[in-house]
Amino acid sequence: MAGSPPAGGAHRVKVLVLCYEYPPVGGGGGRVAAQVATGLVARGHEVRVQTSGMRHLPAHEDRDGVRIERAESFRKKEDTCSVPEMALYLATSFLPALKLAREWKPDVIHAHFAVPTGVLAASVSALTRIPYVLTAHLGDVPGGVPEQTSHLFKIVDPFARILWKRAAATTAVSSYVGALARAAYAADPHVILNGIAAPANTGDQKIANKLLMVGRLSVQKNPLLAIESLALVRDLPWTLDVIGDGPLRAQMEELARQKGIADRITFRGWLDARDVHAAMAESELLFIPSLHEGLPMAAIEALHHGLVIVGSNIGGLADVLSDDENGFMCPLEAPAFAEKLQLLLTSPELKTRMALHSHKLAASFGVDRSVDGYEKVLRAVAGEKE
Repeated sequence: MAGSPPAGGAHRVKVLVLCYEYPPVGGGGGRVAAQVATGLVARGHEVRVQTSGMRHLPAHEDRDGVRIERAESFRKKEDTCSVPEMALYLATSFLPALKLAREWKPDVIHAHFAVPTGVLAASVSALTRIPYVLTAHLGDVPGGVPEQTSHLFKIVDPFARILWKRAAATTAVSSYVGALARAAYAADPHVILNGIAAPANTGDQKIANKLLMVGRLSVQKNPLLAIESLALVRDLPWTLDVIGDGPLRAQMEELARQKGIADRITFRGWLDARDVHAAMAESELLFIPSLHEGLPMAAIEALHHGLVIVGSNIGGLADVLSDDENGFMCPLEAPAFAEKLQLLLTSPELKTRMALHSHKLAASFGVDRSVDGYEKVLRAVAGEKE
């Protein structure tokens, strides 16, 4: 399926998207894959997706002009995927992806996540001679999430090097991920920043000193540091909404009770996109105490709602957070976060200034700009000369 023909008589490109997660399965990486696929279709290109299936999802689906094919991967949870489940995705998707490539004859294969999806892309490419593009998101590159993947890359690194070398082009979702890829593989990926469609007429009605956290409550997201930090400013007025869920939720709730701040924190679980935007519309601050990030979609969404960001001093936030301009980058210590929170909670003028800067930065993270970048790379690989 496709939208209107590409503007200016440009050649329509057929793109086979491979990604082990695709909404509603997965997190930010899957959302990026869907966003790009939908954006390409809107520009007149043809896109089909091969992704992981779950028992409650249809094996075939047409959504926003994108044909989605799902192969059963025996994945247990939508929001998390184990290494064995990734391997099962490769095993169950190989024949369907190969058949799709041979029968549909795409011009280019677009693989999101060098590991594991790059393995599938390289295998199908080798058998069909269809070129592939790799997009790195964070955990699929050595050093991205070392506490989770360092042991894995000791095994797969020789194979990963081949995947990167054979790719017709490579991209990365942030400057930081691009730097990791250069360091690990001497690659030169195109950095294409994630983007979102700007919320129309948000009508934001801010609640003073309302904080927000959005994401999976996992070790990588470091949510316990948020509780420790807020406990140090318990004498100031604030509330926190936590959107998301994960293995550390129970520990967060228990720590909040121990610190005497449980009544000021609301755990809302996973929400749909509309409710997330509604929560951002009434919040003033976004808390990102993560150990590692690629380029979090929640931070980009927060810019469009004028939230001030209080985040970790990590490379993955550098594209979206300018220290002392639209928020603060803090060392991974509770006193450091608490110091910046105190500044913001006691200075409405500072919050206003930083919120305005967030609104200005949002212009750099539009979905059209992101799709522009991918369209250019995919066209070039498919043989289209700009």
